[in-house]
Amino acid sequence: MNNVKTKIFVGISGGVDSSVSAYLLKQQGYDVQGIFVKTWAPDWVPCTWVDEKRDAMRICAALDIPFHFLDATEEYKQGVADYMISEYRAGRTPNPDVLCNKIIKFGAMWNYAKEHGAEGIATGHYAQSIDGVLKKGIDVTKDQSYFLWMVSKELIPNILFPIGHLQKSEVRKIAEEVGLFTATKKDSQGICFLGEVDMKDFLRHYIDEKPGVVVNEEGTIVGEHDGVWFYTLGERHGFRITEHDTNRSPYYIVAKDIEKNTLTVARSIKNTETIKGTVTLKLRDANWFIEPQTDILYTAQIRYHGELLPMTYIDTDTVALTCNEAIPLGQSVVMYGGEKVLGGGVIDYIKP
Repeated sequence: MNNVKTKIFVGISGGVDSSVSAYLLKQQGYDVQGIFVKTWAPDWVPCTWVDEKRDAMRICAALDIPFHFLDATEEYKQGVADYMISEYRAGRTPNPDVLCNKIIKFGAMWNYAKEHGAEGIATGHYAQSIDGVLKKGIDVTKDQSYFLWMVSKELIPNILFPIGHLQKSEVRKIAEEVGLFTATKKDSQGICFLGEVDMKDFLRHYIDEKPGVVVNEEGTIVGEHDGVWFYTLGERHGFRITEHDTNRSPYYIVAKDIEKNTLTVARSIKNTETIKGTVTLKLRDANWFIEPQTDILYTAQIRYHGELLPMTYIDTDTVALTCNEAIPLGQSVVMYGGEKVLGGGVIDYIKP
């Protein structure tokens, strides 16, 4: 995009990343407009959106750019929160951040921006959009490209990630040098509508508890739990071990049986018979920015900042993954070709 007077809407969350993003774009000559998006939160969860909106307004005032407010409460409730609850109820592990990016930041926000004459939008994600290609952020500890696989391919050329080429320390230094109060502000944690509430405590407001047993790999009962939908593969907390032996190493969840309401645990999350080796993953909602080739070995992640795993492409909704750890259904798998994000999908079925 030509930056001379090009109107860009920047998602301003009230934090250092979005504020520096807006500053950098203004320095580059763009017509920068700030926009704060309000999302949904249940009445019983204290959410900080009012404080964040105030901070977003302060940022826009300090940068002398227009401030816009978008209420996306309904879109978030229906498209993100309700989906997340239904997925957990079905025994799967969804990724609400992925949906939030698709539906809110690069959905509702983009639509609002277009209606107000924008040619593009920008966010404070640690990722890069170069010549219409989505790439990882330079800071490997902050790279957020994993969360962007659901964004429309056609929209990528209209997205700017102004800090994707920077380290987090450099972003804070810029904020300090130009006098932004966000320079020392702590990063937000988790999902807004959860606040400080634990995920299981949140889900208990919408999904009834159903006590069940915890068994080891031999099928022997070793404990109890509150309902399989409250747990995800790889966890080692939340269930109760009632049968102890001399081995004090922790148990990890390696399997869930929704019909029997049973959790299976093992002493190690790796090298268990049910999850090691190469498996075939069937995907739903697959989205490919660049269609992979079937004869090339790529890498993939099945969780944010997870280990890069060997993966091959079979067809639009089928991939083969080599893994020796738990693979949660409902989670996102994202495929990479070097630094390029090729695409991804929601893990719907696993075939050994």
